[in-house]
Amino acid sequence: MAKVSTYLNFPRNTEEAFNFYKKVFGTEFSGEGIVRFSTIPPQEGQPPIKEEDKNLVMHVGLPILGGHMLMGTDAPESMGFKVNFGNNIYINLEPDTRAETDKLFEALSESGKVEMPLQEMFWGDYFGSCVDKFGVKWMFNCSSKN
Repeated sequence: MAKVSTYLNFPRNTEEAFNFYKKVFGTEFSGEGIVRFSTIPPQEGQPPIKEEDKNLVMHVGLPILGGHMLMGTDAPESMGFKVNFGNNIYINLEPDTRAETDKLFEALSESGKVEMPLQEMFWGDYFGSCVDKFGVKWMFNCSSKN
């Protein structure tokens, strides 16, 4: 079933923020809990992860209210990110099919900017991100192989 969630980027304090949210909402982290950058396999054409970044949060999810999932990651400058108010939030779409993912991605990125083209990712999903013509940031994560 298709889902929508909110994705937050933090400079280096995602774990602190999400432990706070966990306490506020009284829920537990989803899936594998906090996943670290140290778990990323080497990526062709990408430099290795710096030692001081390996323990940072690559991904964490926390169910909050009404089935809504709050997700987050650290986005350190050493990896080319610059977190500012306004670029730290994505609307994450998880369509049911790749065809729907392609259609929504194409429509939302038209006259905007593709940050990462849709592609197969090491965690097994079809993923990409874009900024629409109004400056809203969108992430797509499709688990379906169809």
